[in-house]
Amino acid sequence: MMAVEITRVEHSPASLRAAAARRCDAKASRRMLAIALVMEGVDRRSAAEICDMDRQTLRDWIHRYNEEGLDGLSNRRSTGRRSRLGAEQKAELARMVREGPDPEVDGVVRWRRIDLQRKIEDCFGVVMHERTVGKQLASRGFRRLSVRPRHPKSDPAAQETFQKNFSATVAAALPDAARGKTLEVWFQDEARIGQQATLTRIWAERGTRPGAPRDTRYKWAYIFGAVCPSRAKSAALVMPYANTDAMNAHLAEISKVVAQDAHAVIVMDGAGWHSSAALCVPENITIVILPPYAPELNPVENIWAYLRSNCLAISVFQSYRDIVTRCCEAWNFFANDPERIRSIADRQYARTVS
Repeated sequence: MMAVEITRVEHSPASLRAAAARRCDAKASRRMLAIALVMEGVDRRSAAEICDMDRQTLRDWIHRYNEEGLDGLSNRRSTGRRSRLGAEQKAELARMVREGPDPEVDGVVRWRRIDLQRKIEDCFGVVMHERTVGKQLASRGFRRLSVRPRHPKSDPAAQETFQKNFSATVAAALPDAARGKTLEVWFQDEARIGQQATLTRIWAERGTRPGAPRDTRYKWAYIFGAVCPSRAKSAALVMPYANTDAMNAHLAEISKVVAQDAHAVIVMDGAGWHSSAALCVPENITIVILPPYAPELNPVENIWAYLRSNCLAISVFQSYRDIVTRCCEAWNFFANDPERIRSIADRQYARTVS
């Protein structure tokens, strides 16, 4: 076998050793040291053995070094087998997944990999294994996620307009006395918690379906909760009913937490007790009503999901007092974590108000 000459001259043995010492890639460092040994006059077999490779492998790396320099001595990750779907077909597959199946045409209400396997074969003439379909979806950023309820009358356009014009909406709603003051954006909502409790996911062995207690009785209470993500502050009450009296008490509680010389803008849905003529709104509060059927714009909805999953699910409440106690403990669990408040409650559209 003819020896391959080292044709690159920009590095000396000393500079190769220095580069090897700086390189985090141990394999590339060994290759640099082997080439440095050859340049210093060590025979190829000995240089290869010292650096834990055979002579043919060293010969191949010298070829790479001659062609590409030090960059050629690093491992190259294999790109794997070429995808059987082209760019346009992948884009079309992503569109189909986003839009979901047509129950009348496709016979299912949600896509499974086996359904998409059949769809890909029908549309593109490509036969794929089920696992490959899953890999294609993962490569396009899709994951199996739990859906959230959406009212049939929800209006995405109205929600988009509300977010874009939020600052103007707040400015129009503010009383003259509040102009020029620091504004705090709060989000408010209420949730019913009680003996008809929810279940949640837990870790369990594959193939099993673990049991969990679930109460079937009918006592409950309401958490009235509000958060200000910019200050990581919260205000909540546990009440026996959701009505105007309870809402008045909650507004008074929020008013106490608003910073001195500041004015609170409270974003909430259009429940009857949120806009009742008997509502007593404190002077340091202005209410802004969300578009109809738009709970996704109110982050307190996510707080309820967080509390149910971590504090209130899989529970049996023995009495109304027990419900109230657990609700208070759950809210304090959340409210005593400022970073959690910011993480869950922050909304981009509300940052436009200052």
